[in-house]
Amino acid sequence: MNKLNIEIFNLVAIISILIVPLFKNNYKNLFVILITVVQSFLLSLVISYVFRYGKIEYTYISNDIIKDIPISIDYLSSFFAGIISLSFILGLWYSNSYTKHYSKTNSELNIHYISIVVAYTSLIDICFSNNSLIFLVFWELMALSTFLLVIFDNEKVKTLKAGIYYLIMSHIGVLFLIIGFLWLNIKTGDFCMNNQNIISNIPIEIRTIIFFILFIGFGIKAGFVPFHTWLPIAHPAAPAHISGLMSGIIIKIGIYGIFRSLLWLQPNFLVAGIVILIVSIITALYGVMLAIVQHNLKKLLAYHSIENIGIIGIGIGIGCIGLEYHNNILIIAGFVGSLLHTFNHSLFKSLLFYSSGNVYNLSKTMNIDSLGGYFKMLPQTALLFLIASIAICGLPPFNGFISEFLIYSGLLSNMQDQAFEIILLFFFTIIGLVLVGGLALLCFTKAFGIVFLGTEREKNVNNKNAGESAYSNFPLFIIAVFILFIGVFPSYILKLLNNVVSLYTNIPSTSYQDEVIRITTQIGFYSLLLIIISTVLYLLKKQFNKAKVISIDQTWGCGYTGDMSKMQYTASSYAKTYQSLAGPILKISKKKKHPKELFPIKIYYQTHAGDKI
Repeated sequence: MNKLNIEIFNLVAIISILIVPLFKNNYKNLFVILITVVQSFLLSLVISYVFRYGKIEYTYISNDIIKDIPISIDYLSSFFAGIISLSFILGLWYSNSYTKHYSKTNSELNIHYISIVVAYTSLIDICFSNNSLIFLVFWELMALSTFLLVIFDNEKVKTLKAGIYYLIMSHIGVLFLIIGFLWLNIKTGDFCMNNQNIISNIPIEIRTIIFFILFIGFGIKAGFVPFHTWLPIAHPAAPAHISGLMSGIIIKIGIYGIFRSLLWLQPNFLVAGIVILIVSIITALYGVMLAIVQHNLKKLLAYHSIENIGIIGIGIGIGCIGLEYHNNILIIAGFVGSLLHTFNHSLFKSLLFYSSGNVYNLSKTMNIDSLGGYFKMLPQTALLFLIASIAICGLPPFNGFISEFLIYSGLLSNMQDQAFEIILLFFFTIIGLVLVGGLALLCFTKAFGIVFLGTEREKNVNNKNAGESAYSNFPLFIIAVFILFIGVFPSYILKLLNNVVSLYTNIPSTSYQDEVIRITTQIGFYSLLLIIISTVLYLLKKQFNKAKVISIDQTWGCGYTGDMSKMQYTASSYAKTYQSLAGPILKISKKKKHPKELFPIKIYYQTHAGDKI
């Protein structure tokens, strides 16, 4: 029955690709949403079966070259398939109102929506494929369809350049995957990626080298530094709903590839863990340091995706070191924290991109210094952006706190029992995470404060009809509910993730797993208490202030009688102290015009942040 569900899943995609062009422009999106819901329902039956009864395996008979094509659906592939499905449904729902502000031809919309169906279907098939050749076919379909989604605004030369750059980087990644899979095929004589009896006979040194080749291929897609360069270029170029899907899902398929490679190859886990941990610390720090100095809101969010990939990688590195030392605490804290942060990031980063899309629809700009006062114009969007900002900074009562807490727990647990080199590495990793957390707070107080608070810096409300509504924001509120639910009731998702981690430890349950659930449940309880107390205090304050007369006047401007909006912080001035400290690491260029006359008509001072890599 489950085999039939997967076959129908793919058949529905093929039929929908043929039918999409027959619909009028207004109904194409609704049809693709319906198709995605049908596919997700079929998928949910498979996923629920796996988490209840265990792995699903079957084989398609092929030819002598490809050999048989094994399909394997285990806890890991089911978990990632669930994230992909949820993100696509909510992203498409949001796009139904977002894309109405674009004027596109029938053929352009056909390409866009067909590409969405192909991207979703190929991502799921990547998770289920156990034949490296077929895996590469689906990987290529995913890369090409994503390229077409990135260049949705194809009338802009900058967008086309960004799309082509993404395509080139994707194919450099594919080249590394081909090398790794071919080497594995030469050693095993088979394209099957799950034949442990054959793979275990390969010397561990060779398996480790092959793992690092695949790690580069998957790392390019995930956005690890120094393979990240496509990400801050492609994300701002794509429309908001595609940026959300790319950050929430496309880069996560690289994380899936790394987790799967660890399971296939069983490399030297100590070497793999140390390298991944070092690369991840650099990635997290580099990403957040560059995010702070960005003027484009979507580019800022793109660099934060790099930062969060670094945090996910830190969890993977901790788990790998735990596997080497047979330390279940490190394995569970590292891998569970990493997997949970993968899910969490897909939620709050999608919410941030969709919220920024609402701002763009109203202002037609993503330049932070041109915005301001949008809390009054888009109150729902501002609230949603604030929730996602708190979550991405790893603060309670939201989901980011839970996953980062688990990663910190792994780093701090049993440090005295580790080798000195590992203790030193963990120590610097903790310092790195602390810096990342502090810098993330600086970055999102800047982003939220400059965009939503104060008054308009420029009169740039170009689309009076692009306001918000409860209907258009409904998928965003659903994401916010997930963010809050995981923060308050983490035990439900952690129980599922313990099943995923059991693939690596071969231990279905441990006392530490139960302890993790117990501690995080307590954290959830106190988070709920915090929400209740805050709500009660807010309602009391509102009740006491009801009888007071509120007068509104201009803020005193120290005798300044000009445009008061010019007295506000800009994005650059807010981060100026940080910028001066981090200047040697960052690539900051300045443009300025000093006044030569006594009463200058125009003066300006601009800074622009580049990426040295």
